[in-house]
Amino acid sequence: MRATILALAFAIAAIAADSPDLTVIHQIKAEAFERSQVMDTLENLSDRYGPRLTASPEFKEASDWALKRLEGYGLENAHTEKWGPFGRSWSLEKFALEMVQPRYSLLSAFPLAWSSTVNGEVTGEPILAPLPRANGRQQAAEAAWNGYVEKYKGKLRGKVVFISEMLHNIDGPESRADLHRFTDAELHDMAVAPDPIEKIAYDPKDLVVPDDPMERARFNASLPQSLQDELRTRREEAAAKRTQFFLDEGVLALVQDDQRARDALTFSEAAGAYDGKKPLSPPTFVATSEHYNRIARLLEGKTKVDMRVTLRARISDAPIDATNLVAEIPGGSKKDELVMVGAHFDSWHSGTGATDNGAGSAVMIEVVRILKALNLKMDRTVRIVLWSGEEQGLLGSKAYVKEHFGDPKTMKITAEHAKLSGYFNLDNGSGKIRGVYLQGNDAMRPVFEQWLAPFRDQGVTTMSIRNTGGTDHLSFDAVGLPGFQFIQDPLDYQSVTHHSNMDNFDHAIGADLMQAAAVIASVVYDAATRPDMLPRKPLPKAQDAETSATR
Repeated sequence: MRATILALAFAIAAIAADSPDLTVIHQIKAEAFERSQVMDTLENLSDRYGPRLTASPEFKEASDWALKRLEGYGLENAHTEKWGPFGRSWSLEKFALEMVQPRYSLLSAFPLAWSSTVNGEVTGEPILAPLPRANGRQQAAEAAWNGYVEKYKGKLRGKVVFISEMLHNIDGPESRADLHRFTDAELHDMAVAPDPIEKIAYDPKDLVVPDDPMERARFNASLPQSLQDELRTRREEAAAKRTQFFLDEGVLALVQDDQRARDALTFSEAAGAYDGKKPLSPPTFVATSEHYNRIARLLEGKTKVDMRVTLRARISDAPIDATNLVAEIPGGSKKDELVMVGAHFDSWHSGTGATDNGAGSAVMIEVVRILKALNLKMDRTVRIVLWSGEEQGLLGSKAYVKEHFGDPKTMKITAEHAKLSGYFNLDNGSGKIRGVYLQGNDAMRPVFEQWLAPFRDQGVTTMSIRNTGGTDHLSFDAVGLPGFQFIQDPLDYQSVTHHSNMDNFDHAIGADLMQAAAVIASVVYDAATRPDMLPRKPLPKAQDAETSATR
């Protein structure tokens, strides 16, 4: 009986510790909804200072502006922290891909980052030379590449090389979601724990990437991060080999299609290496399928085609450092302990980086503005960090975590590791928050359930035990720190704006971002005033040890 009473007392105490202060919640909602500045912040980050490619002059200008805004809100210790060296700075100035024969047409096409420039306007004939598929065994991929080299060696000089197979991705436009919001059924499914999946056995010395997308996802989930990094390195090495071949052949430019590129949308990432030790790719463009296929059909029909290429960019001669943005609201009685919020500040270059991820950055700036404007007394220090290099592989957050908290490869942790309560991230477009991914941390479920309860009437209902990938909370999770990404309504993020030329301010929804700022400000206040640090999962194994164990 006594044990039961004690257990009940502890349970009541735990519930009380995480019960939100509804008076504070009311103040936060009023500040977020009635005096919001989130869209003004986003308009500046996107229209005035976007895009924000890592290490570019535009990133630096946006960074200077954001730090001044944070200082203007009263945050302290606003500064940038260098990491790197990252690689070359690349800033687009002028471009065009045009057909001039048999008649004139300006192609809907965009250059990929870290393409080399051309001297003025140059004209050449296109040639259709699709690259071989890269999946499967490494030996098979190398054999396919060697066959490609043998077939085209000596035939590409001065040519505009079309390197993709034709894609027919225009079917079923009705099935493409426009401003999709999660249904109750979808949220219910998300809240259900996924079935355990048997790991795929693999040979680290001969990693065979499955062709089937579902099997490939299962395969990737079976690999420790160290081997995933090894696969990334292999892909980069293969890309460098292709780049060198095309440079040696003297191609005029490369043009590729993309499964996502249609309806005048182009999706632009990197052409090749940003590493200053490796050669720049030839001028490389991605064209929308309709325009790519027109040229390909003309070539297949033996029609003479001439193309004109223009590409001018400012490119640094030597590798440079990249920077993260940092600012703080100092805490009170536990000011040496931290609660962190963040989003990636960098973007790709064809749009203005509004939904990926100006939206997340603007929301997190708004979160600390709200907390500071209300002068809420918080025991722990609240630190905002806006990351660079996320689009190149979470590089900024990985560097920061390694410097401040620990190295996931060796699991050698720092003294600061014990002082971070938790990290909260936003990076899935401009949709409102519908819940949170628990990242496998069962102990956080009752905490979040209480913290988010005041926002149930705004659609925040879902606790998902699932892990979600692709953004900066993973850098914290890799060293055993509580790191969380919120569930957001997709809107048109995946269907239209993600990495596309339509990633612009007009695709951001103000009401959704205001709601997100209120939710996260509330969560941060609760975490910063909670009597105890947030519960943690057990420390993961060192990635070096995981790799050794598979050999």
